[in-house]
Amino acid sequence: MAYIKGEVRAQQTMFPLTLDELISVDHVCRVIEAFVDKLDVAGLGFLRAEPADTGRPGYDPRDLLKLYLYGYLQQVRSSRRLEAECRRNVEVMWLMGRLTPDYKSIAEFRRVHREAVTAAGAELVRLARQVGLVRGEWVAIDGSKFRAVSSADTVGEREAVKRYLAQLENADQQDEVAIDETAVAAAMEKLKNDPEPEARFMRMAQNTHAPAYNVQTAVDATHGIIVAQQVTTEANDNRSLLPMAKAAKAALGATESLNVIADAGYSNGEQAAECEAHGIVPHVPANRTVNNKGNGKLFDRTLFAYDERTDTFRCPANQTLHRKQMLSCKKSVIYAADEKTCSQCRLKSQCTSTTRRFVQRHIHDAVLQRMNARATAQAMRLRRCTVERPFALLKWVIFGHPRFLLRGVSGAQVEISLATMAYNLKTMMHVLGGSKLKNLLTA
Repeated sequence: MAYIKGEVRAQQTMFPLTLDELISVDHVCRVIEAFVDKLDVAGLGFLRAEPADTGRPGYDPRDLLKLYLYGYLQQVRSSRRLEAECRRNVEVMWLMGRLTPDYKSIAEFRRVHREAVTAAGAELVRLARQVGLVRGEWVAIDGSKFRAVSSADTVGEREAVKRYLAQLENADQQDEVAIDETAVAAAMEKLKNDPEPEARFMRMAQNTHAPAYNVQTAVDATHGIIVAQQVTTEANDNRSLLPMAKAAKAALGATESLNVIADAGYSNGEQAAECEAHGIVPHVPANRTVNNKGNGKLFDRTLFAYDERTDTFRCPANQTLHRKQMLSCKKSVIYAADEKTCSQCRLKSQCTSTTRRFVQRHIHDAVLQRMNARATAQAMRLRRCTVERPFALLKWVIFGHPRFLLRGVSGAQVEISLATMAYNLKTMMHVLGGSKLKNLLTA
């Protein structure tokens, strides 16, 4: 029995009659084209939004944005690989009108359009709101680490040079020591020429440490659309609650209260108070220390009732602890019981091993209690279901591997903006279907 045979390569054919016949009506390329053609690229800040009257013609920024969105949807982020796709991929030929820009032009577009690409992503979120895919009632916030371009050896060497210079400075201040000016100059030059000074060691999976950036996202709970994102150099999430909540509210145009859910890593009393002042309701478990003195046999702080009216605490023996001083960090206040009363108390052995009991209260304790009370099991379940899946798709479906190709916070930001746009388009297509989404975008 013979095999199924292909066509003879020298055979002339008239099928397909047009390139358009190869692209189905609900194909992602048609969705990308409909979205990009709808954008006001000049208003968003793209260069060469209008062709110049003189000089060599350049590429339309719309075409290069379409190329990047398609590339990120197909795990093709390298400018050289995108150039190759323009020459061999039929889908890219259709999307680009058979244009074949060189990799330098492709790379330069991404390098100089950080703000414009971010603004285009915000426009896609606005379109998602218009078609009802984003409600703006509940938003989940989370952060995840993405590897930087710099290697661990490079960053480790930079940190060693910083320590060396710091040691020389301390030694120079304390004693008269001989300093090798040539070595100092070489160290300073090395720091000056560091290609990625923002990259720093962060804890990754399996407790490993590597140069990375902390990517923050705010995800609407309706269909998992990412409404705001930001690349930071913060090793943890403790200072990211307020900026991400405000960015989400601005992206959603929320005029009423916005419910924001995050894990305990975002517990920050000062920022939670600011959120409430801006009409944002945080649902975050509060990070609290417990009284472990005496192997857990002493009264925990939770057994002391605070009276906001008198600014005092009431102990389990019904005695009063008065305010004494604020800690140097200006975030907590110390309250102390009367020493004579404590020494005569029948519960002293269960309360303290010193002469009197001290209780520490955070200056935003009331806010932390409200925030913690809202962080119910149902809210935390909604957080997990909303914000963790987008990171998995960004890392392993869109990036292919959670590592940036561009150096620095600026380069990482434009990559995350493009990846977020690709993710949001993919999510919208999944919910509505390609044909319906294309029709809505072209309406």
